[in-house]
Amino acid sequence: MKDFILKRISAVILPFICIYGFYVILHGHISPGGSFAGGIIVGLSLIAFATVYGMKKARAELPEKALVSIESYGTLWYVIMGLVGIFKGVPFLANKLAGVNVGEQGTLFSGGLILLISAGVGIRVASTIVTLFFALVEDES
Repeated sequence: MKDFILKRISAVILPFICIYGFYVILHGHISPGGSFAGGIIVGLSLIAFATVYGMKKARAELPEKALVSIESYGTLWYVIMGLVGIFKGVPFLANKLAGVNVGEQGTLFSGGLILLISAGVGIRVASTIVTLFFALVEDES
């Protein structure tokens, strides 16, 4: 029954913090924030989970193999989105020059591939933050 209130409040609040982080990631090209800031928010919500519920439960939910895979695929996703321009004969990450529809300014899909690039970078940042936290906690003990 130790920390019952903290665990109950965390169970309610942490999903909303994580959702807000993904909101910041996906709306970064039309509002303040972006993939880095949103990735930090998502990563910190996962670190808060580890702090409240313990490292053993956090490691069970987020094993090291999964975190390494997420980091790798986030980077790979960024490179793939950048290569779209290369395959069209324009510079790396050149959305508009590659012929990608950039949509109407101010809307969610107004950045062409920026939304997809931000998703990959945000996930990569979140997994890196969590991996660093786990490594630092393991070094302490």
